[in-house]
Amino acid sequence: MSTITDLRARRDALAAQRASGVARVSYDGKTVDYRSVAEIDRAIEVLDREIAAAEGRKLIRQVRVTATKGL
Repeated sequence: MSTITDLRARRDALAAQRASGVARVSYDGKTVDYRSVAEIDRAIEVLDREIAAAEGRKLIRQVRVTATKGL
């Protein structure tokens, strides 16, 4: 299992590549090619969950829906 600092470094590398629009990430001498931005987003979410688990906390996502009749 990776350490928290390793997980954070991998997450930061993915986030930087996502922001730059490049689908190739190099980390620790390894290169990974992603097919889409959605795939990078899923990898970031997985790393977020692993970081949260390593820190002993749960990653909670909430979606709140608000609607009006528009009157």
